Amino acid sequence: MVQIGFKTDPGNTRSVNEDALFVMPKQNIYIVADGVGGHNAGELASRTAVGCIAEYIAHNPISKALGEEGIKSYFQTCMDMANTSVVELSKVGREFKGMATTAVILYIASKKAYISNVGDSRAYLIRKETIQQITEDHTLVSQLLKEGTITKEEAWDHPMNNMITRALGGETQVTADFFQIDIIKDDILMLCTDGLHNEIPEQQMVVILKNSTNMHEACSNLVRSANDHAGKDNITAICVRI
Repeated sequence: MVQIGFKTDPGNTRSVNEDALFVMPKQNIYIVADGVGGHNAGELASRTAVGCIAEYIAHNPISKALGEEGIKSYFQTCMDMANTSVVELSKVGREFKGMATTAVILYIASKKAYISNVGDSRAYLIRKETIQQITEDHTLVSQLLKEGTITKEEAWDHPMNNMITRALGGETQVTADFFQIDIIKDDILMLCTDGLHNEIPEQQMVVILKNSTNMHEACSNLVRSANDHAGKDNITAICVRI
């Protein structure tokens, strides 16, 4: 059994919400995407990707994917199809050129969580008082951090924080990262866009989650806090408590 909450918000400065989310409780699958591109193309990119992934899942039950490698391959197929859809759409008109989107997918089954991602939308595990970022950002700043060129403190408000190095629609082919973790009762799994994780420090996320009575309230409180900080970007969160 899981308890689910989700919320998306344009933030304080954006007129268009280019984030998208999709919740599939029967399949225990949750999807978040963050689009990029001018003339509202980012909004179209994120919704196209999320819709494509959800449609594939609806017609191809993930329960038939066997084991870790089977689920990894299944997610890669989802990402491939979404990537192709966004790439093809970007060719339709000049206003769509350069459109792309992040995507992160969570699947929960048999005391395990399976996550796949492209871009910098994240998956976190919150257990008791600790928080762990499961996914790795596909960004220039993340790369610089890995190389030791910058510190974690410098990465927090780096001027190139939004420069994505991998996204759906960015290239004709894309490789998604894949993670599998064990989960226990009262764990919280959170998917979110950078409009949340670039505004709120991780320990503050933990405090908000622990002080919320349910996952819907938790998501609302997270979004409110991001907007209170600055709300410079669209904000989206899905929280799932085991």
